[in-house]
Amino acid sequence: MILVLLSIFGSIAFAASGAIVAIQQKYDLFGIFVLGISTAFAGGLIRNILIGIPVSMIWHQSTLFFTAILTMVVVIFTPDFWIKKGARWITILDAIGLSAFSVEGALLADQFHATLISVIVAATLTGVGGGVLRDLLAHRHPIVFQREIYALWAILVGIVIGMHWVHPHSEWQIYCLIVVTFLLRMASVKFHLRLPNIKAESL
Repeated sequence: MILVLLSIFGSIAFAASGAIVAIQQKYDLFGIFVLGISTAFAGGLIRNILIGIPVSMIWHQSTLFFTAILTMVVVIFTPDFWIKKGARWITILDAIGLSAFSVEGALLADQFHATLISVIVAATLTGVGGGVLRDLLAHRHPIVFQREIYALWAILVGIVIGMHWVHPHSEWQIYCLIVVTFLLRMASVKFHLRLPNIKAESL
């Protein structure tokens, strides 16, 4: 049940952020739906391929696909006033998607008795993979590589779950982890917390 809820929350958040980015880029309806679906499901697809979870699981999630499509329809009919605040909404939606999907990815890998490294990879790919593909398709620099701390929080989720510092069947512990991850991501945005940049000297 926990995995189902996390998948729904993550799909809604990432489908909405993908649709908003597509609208900002002036994509047509097809582009909006492609970007929204890619953002919502690409991370899970890449995760399944890399850590050996059956890829076919993705295609048995019709409820999630319909949820993502409904979310994008709502975004399409959202007044321009709210779309113009897209940067703020994308930050919040990305934080929700990161929190829900990184935990979902780590829990799924843990269910398959994956190694600690595999759980961390699953959490990271599920949490940030969709956002990276969205930004690439929208011809934007992926925020995970240049903005406030983002992927690090997914890595920490993988460590926490992989080390069994939270019980995978304890709903309140899982939800607390999601909330903490969301708050850490938003705090990194508010206080401009970044990893060090390496600046090459001009030749």
